[in-house]
Order: sequence, then structure tokens, then C-alpha cells
Amino acid sequence: MRVSQFFLSTLKEAPAEAELVSHKLMLRAGLIRRLGSGLYSWMPLGLKVLRKVENIVREEMDRSGAIELLMPAVIPAELWQETGRWDVFGPQMLKIRDRHERDFCFGPTHEEVITDIARREIKSYRQLPINFYQIQTKFRDEIRPRFGVMRAREFVMKDSYSFHADRASLEQTYAVMHETYSRIFTRLGLKFRAVAADTGAIGGSGSHEFHVLADSGEDAIAFCPNSDYAANVELAEAVSPATPRPAPAQPMQKIATPGKHSIEEVCDFLKVPAEKTVKTLLVEGRDGGVVALLLRGDHELNEVKAGKLLQLPEAVRFASDAQIFAAAGCKAGSLGPVGLDIPVIADRAVAVMSDF
Repeated sequence: MRVSQFFLSTLKEAPAEAELVSHKLMLRAGLIRRLGSGLYSWMPLGLKVLRKVENIVREEMDRSGAIELLMPAVIPAELWQETGRWDVFGPQMLKIRDRHERDFCFGPTHEEVITDIARREIKSYRQLPINFYQIQTKFRDEIRPRFGVMRAREFVMKDSYSFHADRASLEQTYAVMHETYSRIFTRLGLKFRAVAADTGAIGGSGSHEFHVLADSGEDAIAFCPNSDYAANVELAEAVSPATPRPAPAQPMQKIATPGKHSIEEVCDFLKVPAEKTVKTLLVEGRDGGVVALLLRGDHELNEVKAGKLLQLPEAVRFASDAQIFAAAGCKAGSLGPVGLDIPVIADRAVAVMSDF
């Protein structure tokens, strides 16, 4: 097609809501146009780019032995209710109802649908292993969609689902998919890291995310440039302090901090740095009781890691004011780690502290 016949609409300036350089450039070059919050139209030039990326993904998936299909974007509620995820997936799921008052959702993921297909169509273990994939539109009602098409509410996703007779077969296919994703990112010319990640609402015993290394974005990863180690910050293990806990330099004493309820207020009042204080958080335990979590004053709670503790439910919930008073005899702003008659879990950094 001649350029004179092609539709191309560019912008001199990027809209004010665009934050990332990539988002600004895509808008100015006429690749995409914003329709609503997290909703974008792929313009003719942008669609050509998208199709090229899809073709690379499709070629590598086919090369791996995966089989392409296409599942409905709208899914009956019955499948999600059968697996127990209808009420627990969260507000990201867009739920809809048809004229007959039947519940559906716009699929945020397709485990339920592909499992239903497999149980109906796979008749023998001799048909295993088998790996299906699709490239299809998804919808997740993100609370703060930003970064353009990188964190949109409606997006195109390649998702694959494999079925196996045993775990050894699963691990073999997982390794094949790991290599396949590496080839895809390499063909796209991107610098990337495969990092250990939390499985989240999707579930499962293990997960890796492929991250493109960039100065901008909303995910942070921890990796070593001299090894293959890389992990999402939700799973990255902090290095244990190398030195043992020193003996206290002076005996414990009570100090009144009237009206000081936050770490910042206490530090300013006592003229001590935050890393010399201990933050005490009370959360609901798995058995219905209350558990105390101790963090260094300058650290924040990682709720994903906390949810993996045996004493806590996966969805961490902070104790109510009534629960705090019943467990500690004080309000939340006056909590401390001493004298608590409840389970106490200390972070590694706290375990080697003294004189705090």
C-alpha cells in the first residue's frame, strides 16, 4: 500500500496522562489511541507491530510442540463456581449477567475453560502430555491502569495450559516453555531476566516471570549480575545478617512517648534513626487468634511473604482495634514487642538487634 493511502495520525505532544517514555512515543507515533481508563484502540500502524509480535510468539510456541486453539472470552459462572474461584478471584474479574439472569465473566484467565475441554475430550493417558495455547483478548479490572498498554484493563495475552500423567512430564514441559519464552524475548531483541515469582490468584507450586530490564515500570526485581539468580521482590530472600546478635550495652528501660504513635514520630521524639527501632504489627492468625510480626523500623511488611508463613492465612489481615486491645492491652500506636502473650515472629533483621 502506498503511504498516501495509509492512515497515519500522529501527535506533536503526548497527552498529560502518559507517564512512561514508551507510552508517550506510542501515542505520538499513532500506534495506539486511548478510549477510556485502561482501554486502547490499536491503530493501523500499531496493529502491524502487534501482529509481528504475535507471529514471533506463535512461531516459537508451534516450534515447542504446543497446539493453538481459541476459547470464548465470556465464561459461564458455573465453571468458576465449580473450582471455587468465583468469589475469591477478586474485583479484577468483570462479572456480567445476560438477559436470562445467568452469570458470566469476561475471562481474566482460562484455566477453568481449558480444564473443562480436557476432561471432555481427553480419553486416555496415551494422549498426554499435551500443551494447548491461545492468543486472545483478556480483561482485568485493574484498580489503577497506567503505563499505556503495559498495564491496561483489556489486553492481548498468550496463555498456555498443559496436561500430564505425572510430575516428571510436567517439569519437562515447564523447562521447554522456559526455553521457548527465552527464545521469544531474544528474537524481540530485549534484555530480560526470568525471575522466581509468586503464583498469586492463578495458583500453583512454582512460577517464573520474564521481566524486561528497564528504568521505568512498576515491578521491581532482585538479581545478581554475576549469576543466574533473579526473583521478584515478593519472593526474593534477604541476606541473613552475617554478625551474631550483640549483647545489650545497657539494661532495658521504659521511656514515655506521649502522643507519639508512628515510627516517624517516635524517632523524631527520641532522636534515633528508624533502623534502631522495632515495628510491631498485629495480624489475624490462621487459627483465628492474633500473631505479632516484628520488623525493623525502616522496613515495610511484605504481605506476600507474610502470607506464606504457616501461622497466617494467605490473605494477610491486620488485627482490629478490639483484637489489639484484647491481645496487648493497648492501642495500635502503642504496641511493642515486650511482654506479648501471643505468637511472635521476628524478621531476620530484628533477630540480631539489641539496644533498640
